[in-house]
Amino acid sequence: MPQLSVIVYGPNAQGHLTELLDSLAAHPLPDAEVIVAAVGAWARETAEGHAPETVVVALPDGTGDVEARAAGAARATGRWLHFVHAKDGLPAGAPRLIAERTAELDAAAPDATSPAGTADPVDVLLFDHVTTTWQTAARPSHDGRHLAAVGRAARSLNAAPDLLRLTPLLGNRALRAGFWRAHEEQLNTEDEARAAQAALLHAGRVACLNQTAYEHRVLRPQSLPPRAPEDRLALIDRYESLLTLTKNRRAPRTVLYNLMVRDLVRTFAREDLPDPVAREFFRRASLAAVRWRPEGHKRPAGLEGVRHALLEEGAYTKYRAFQTANRTRRAARKAVRTRKQHLGAKVRDHQYRRALGRPVNPDLAVFAAYWDRGVSCNPAAIAAKLAELAPHIHPVWVVNKQNAALLPPGTDHVTPGTRRYWETLATAKYLTNNVNFPNAVVKRPDAVHLQTHHGTPLKRMGLDQMDHPAAAKGLDFAALLARIDKWDYSVSANSHSTRMWERAYPSRYTSLDYGYPRNDVFYTSDAQAVRAARERLGIPPGRTAVLYAPTHRDYEAGFTPRLDLAALADRLGENTVLLVRAHYFYGGAASPLTGLRRSGRIIDVSSYDPVEELCLAADALVTDYSSIMFDYANLDRPIVIYADDWETYRTTRGVYFDLMAEHPGQVARTQEELAEIFVSGAWRDDGAAKARAAFRRRFCEYDDGRAAERVVRRVFLGEFFGISPREALAMD
Repeated sequence: MPQLSVIVYGPNAQGHLTELLDSLAAHPLPDAEVIVAAVGAWARETAEGHAPETVVVALPDGTGDVEARAAGAARATGRWLHFVHAKDGLPAGAPRLIAERTAELDAAAPDATSPAGTADPVDVLLFDHVTTTWQTAARPSHDGRHLAAVGRAARSLNAAPDLLRLTPLLGNRALRAGFWRAHEEQLNTEDEARAAQAALLHAGRVACLNQTAYEHRVLRPQSLPPRAPEDRLALIDRYESLLTLTKNRRAPRTVLYNLMVRDLVRTFAREDLPDPVAREFFRRASLAAVRWRPEGHKRPAGLEGVRHALLEEGAYTKYRAFQTANRTRRAARKAVRTRKQHLGAKVRDHQYRRALGRPVNPDLAVFAAYWDRGVSCNPAAIAAKLAELAPHIHPVWVVNKQNAALLPPGTDHVTPGTRRYWETLATAKYLTNNVNFPNAVVKRPDAVHLQTHHGTPLKRMGLDQMDHPAAAKGLDFAALLARIDKWDYSVSANSHSTRMWERAYPSRYTSLDYGYPRNDVFYTSDAQAVRAARERLGIPPGRTAVLYAPTHRDYEAGFTPRLDLAALADRLGENTVLLVRAHYFYGGAASPLTGLRRSGRIIDVSSYDPVEELCLAADALVTDYSSIMFDYANLDRPIVIYADDWETYRTTRGVYFDLMAEHPGQVARTQEELAEIFVSGAWRDDGAAKARAAFRRRFCEYDDGRAAERVVRRVFLGEFFGISPREALAMD
């Protein structure tokens, strides 16, 4: 019996079925079967072209989704069912992720000897998804925070009612086959959103997989049959039928009620309904809002509360007047803001143009890092060495308002958009950044622009993102090329980076194959510096410190830990401390970690700077696809790759090499594998050391502790400081 049955159902809408079946065939899974309930001749012919990997259930044109799902489920033999509409998609490796997670749930299923109250099986597995439209590709959902809040432990819906807030799709949940068959009449309905939420309300327990395993495709409305205005009334019927399932379940009822009122208000506001239909919709919505209101329910504050009150009152005319007044007020405010913005832009442009007429100051240098977050990374290391070798050059940092208070005392800085900001950028001889300065910055002939970058590229960058729209997210490639053309120098840590920068950022800049200045500290720090770093972090002597630093996913809306950190800490034991660092894109808002900050064995270091000090303090690094692995390798300490979604990341983001083949140590694909690597000692065995040595030869090629000095002498002092490591290697 296979673990998972992927049931593809429906017509071959706009030819998307071919893409879906091709992706399944490209990543076959022994413990899964694919059944295609093919509606119509085109879908049948497409599915038969993928046999014998697929089981084809041919259905006549016009067969509805309900009948197609039922036909597919009837042929399924798997323990779990995943319903995938023929128009939708599956990220690479998604069936494997679902099959492995459901196998974990089955292995942990309660039996007859379980304590009372824990014998309910897990009936539904929820996971994240992306949305693709006719205009955008793989847009992340906002479901990750709810999935992360639940973690990996199975729960009843009463204990985790916010799971009702997940996007109601059948495709972002897998159903236990026995559960489906026991409740098929209630779950297999024309209204997919109702079916998705009914599954949660009927389930004994639910579990979560905080990873993207589904692609929901929204077709252009103009390509679909028109909806009758009266169809909007079905939304009220959906919620009323679901609320009947919440009897004596206060928490789910409250969440579902709030969702109902929100959706009814939004539908009424956004849909351009004929007046008779609008009045009927409002009347029925008002009755539902009153009938199903939980006891003691409080309306939200502000304008939303006013809307709720008017809806419950059934005050159609008042509500329309309120809408009109609100729209008028918003339009007036927008007009005022627009006028102020245009006037401010004209003033700033005039000031900047005047400043460009002044001579360039040869003793003025501007530094910025990570979109003006503060003093860090390669620019910080270069600025420190500049103060030592050329103290006559005055550094000014570009820092946003939020981070200005965090600057080291005495740091001269400017805030973006201010008059001094534009004057400084216009007159500085040297402009150094690890990203890019704004498009409006003019490259003066006698100014020097130094691009330091902020990592060795595994993922696709620059122009190479053109083939990966989920990663590019509307990037203006023409503007990117204009920014690249301002570079005079590009710093590189290894020949791999040099080649990739030349490909991704093609222009006439000079590549400085000197190593990364920020990595100098790994060669210049002694044992005392390491002990001091550990003391500042509160790591007790004799403990093993493991730094967990995952990267950003373009297909996820925010940071959520991909590991059950508490369970991992328990498995690794009292002598191990986990340092957990969220990607800097998420700032200090890594809410899933806030409850861990007072724990001695799990320390949230997301806001701790500099990151190089965290590396010095850590005995080992656990990461996925973050460029921190290339920097940490300079320490020649163990690195473990946790690649639970490698296929999805590789397909969505695009990569320059296969990390699974050229990894810096051990590789884990599941949390259990990761824990076993540490428990068994494999994280620091001979095999891990051999892989790390090969990785270091390739990616720590130019680093030796003197990168910042080489950059300062070449760029700021005009010296050719000996020969570069690359030139030395060429002479061997």
